[in-house]
Amino acid sequence: MTPLAHRLAPRTLRGRLSLVALTTAALIMTLLTIVFNLAGTRHLRAQADAELRDRAEAVATTVDISGPRARVRESVNDQLLDTDVWIYADGRLLERPSVTASPGGRLSAVAADMAGTGRQRCATADGGLPVRLCSLPVPGPHAAVIVTALSLGPYRGSADALLMASLVLDAVMLACTYVLTRLSVGRALRPVQSMTAQAAQWGAVGSEERFGAAHHPVELARLGGSLDVLLDRIRSVLRHERQLTGELSHELRTPLTRMVVELDWWRARPRSEAETWATHQRLSEAVHSMRGICDALLDDARERALDTPGATDVLPVLERMLQQLHSAEDVRSTLEAEEPTIRAALPPALLERVLSPLLANAARYARTSVTVSARRTADGVRVEVTDDGPGVPEDFVGELFTPGRRADGDDGHDGAGLGLPLARRLARSVGGEVSFDSGHTRGARFTITLPAD
Repeated sequence: MTPLAHRLAPRTLRGRLSLVALTTAALIMTLLTIVFNLAGTRHLRAQADAELRDRAEAVATTVDISGPRARVRESVNDQLLDTDVWIYADGRLLERPSVTASPGGRLSAVAADMAGTGRQRCATADGGLPVRLCSLPVPGPHAAVIVTALSLGPYRGSADALLMASLVLDAVMLACTYVLTRLSVGRALRPVQSMTAQAAQWGAVGSEERFGAAHHPVELARLGGSLDVLLDRIRSVLRHERQLTGELSHELRTPLTRMVVELDWWRARPRSEAETWATHQRLSEAVHSMRGICDALLDDARERALDTPGATDVLPVLERMLQQLHSAEDVRSTLEAEEPTIRAALPPALLERVLSPLLANAARYARTSVTVSARRTADGVRVEVTDDGPGVPEDFVGELFTPGRRADGDDGHDGAGLGLPLARRLARSVGGEVSFDSGHTRGARFTITLPAD
């Protein structure tokens, strides 16, 4: 499409469909007009030929070929019959029109040529105005031929009037086609415009309203289904955004409160250099804790925003993570499985995010070994992570999954106390759970339950 045509093309779907309908109708009407006018012209010519033959037959009744020479008998209608009529017999002209044609004129030459063939035929001659001529042989011993002529002016006028009428009718039909197409397309697109406005309104507020497929044509039902999927995603994103905001507010409140308390305490009375240094240390720890909380919650939000359904073979993921663990930590890792294939209903990336904090904690506190077992249960998949470390203090078990809490902040290990809460939150997001096995006494054991594929 040229730049000019691109600029002139309609911008709206209704305008484009109307233009397509108008173009199609114009092509069809042009074809029909040509066919109709050709048929009309042929019909008018057939009428002219029929009239010429009737006149020739009437003139033939006045030709006497019974004697030794052909002659023309006089009749009361001689003046009418002699109008544009040539009578030939034995190769000579017996009678010609008195006014219309001269002996050397164009029409006389055409009439003489047609008479010379001695058979019935019709032809058109242009003598200023088109003239139709027909010849009629008269059977008998003298080979008489009658040629009649008729001006096609009135017929040509009828044909021109027929063409003009058909063109006017075409213009009216095209105008009606364009208007009706725009009205019909506009009416057909009205539900789409309404659905678009409703989708924009519902998407802005995260409404639970949906279009559904009932009481809609097939095309609109498909459009409604696609819009419903988009609205679900928008609502999920808004829900994740609100949840992330709430979690950030909740998780950051504790370190912020600690910072405020430390500053108020430091400003309450003069402090020694050692006390000031201790205050700075506690403030620094609170800042690092806040940064860890933000990083963990943002990672969690990214995982949940993906909201990607899928299925994962658990054992290859566990094998890969244990190999990485063995190369990074000086502990022995073992994988135990009752079946060669165990599939869980969650994406591989999400499974790794759930397992990573548990394996990292197990490798961090284990003395010599970490054991991971996986098996299929009646209601899903069960994964157990066991280490032979000191275990979890009994008084800290109740706060084990509380964000930002650690059993011993001075154990020499980095962390903000968010790994286990994040693992539980991710597992619950797919219908699973992460729990601590308090009945296991030799080290620590965490259990992960996941939905099966």
